[in-house]
Amino acid sequence: MKRRAFIALLGGAAAWPLAAGAQQPERMRRIGVLMTLAADDPEGQEAFVQGLQELGWTDGRNVQIDYRWPAGDAQRIRRYAAELAALAPDVILAGGGAVVPSLLQATRTVPIVFTQTPDPVGAGFVNSLARPGGNVTGFTTFEYGISAKWLELLKEIAPRVTRAAVIRDAAIASGTGQWGALQSVAPSFGVELSPVNMRDADEIERAVAAFARSPNGGVILTGSTLAVIHRDLIVTLAARHKLPAVYSSRFFVTAGGLTSYGPDSIDPHRRAAGYVDRILKGEKPADLPVQAPTKYELVINLKTARALGLDVPPSLLARADEVFE
Repeated sequence: MKRRAFIALLGGAAAWPLAAGAQQPERMRRIGVLMTLAADDPEGQEAFVQGLQELGWTDGRNVQIDYRWPAGDAQRIRRYAAELAALAPDVILAGGGAVVPSLLQATRTVPIVFTQTPDPVGAGFVNSLARPGGNVTGFTTFEYGISAKWLELLKEIAPRVTRAAVIRDAAIASGTGQWGALQSVAPSFGVELSPVNMRDADEIERAVAAFARSPNGGVILTGSTLAVIHRDLIVTLAARHKLPAVYSSRFFVTAGGLTSYGPDSIDPHRRAAGYVDRILKGEKPADLPVQAPTKYELVINLKTARALGLDVPPSLLARADEVFE
């Protein structure tokens, strides 16, 4: 072989590893997702995935997403949290405050981004909203004081109400917090409150039926994972017993509920994708401030109002962000 050709051959061979390296696919990252709901409940999931895609992350291409759906079951939450932590993902999305304690028990090193979580400082998840300080950050839901708005809305849309069944999850801090906020303002509205625990569907059905036997009643459904899981039942019971009801999120009204006031329940999952993206690019949860809701929605279902014999005040309709006919 001629010397010049041999040198050229060597030069080409030296370039092969560089060319091969340039063609290697990007490193696959891993995201764990622990939702509080059932697998067939799309609430929030689609917005998170869409948000990731807009930021350049596609499941199966440059990121692998491992989902777990405990459907509100405490034992499954603990088991799935341990399973996801054992996979050593780059970051975990905690879809609701109910799953955060189990995730923190499973790992203090894997970054966690939560959504729909009330009072994360009081719960001990973060040191402060501005400087979370650990492996957790995310997006809060409403303050407990919003419960007073629910009672005000109930009286405005159904002035005859003098009794309100407050359906709550008494086993969680937010259930107690929301109940306390309602108790503090109930006398000023002339409304007597009756707590209804929602440990299971049968208990809810029995308690609401018993409450409805007396006149001038209404319902306030406080925010929790169990409220979302039992939303169809509770909306059905309110209609069956002719009880005006106020809910914490828009999707209760789309399911047939009368009215709701609360933060956009989908937006935090979209915003969480942004935090996951930043963590995948090297930022730390400890340095990402916990963020509050940016938009609150008043939603009214006029069809349900007519079925209950209610005339919704024009002033309330004028303030509504969305009205279902």
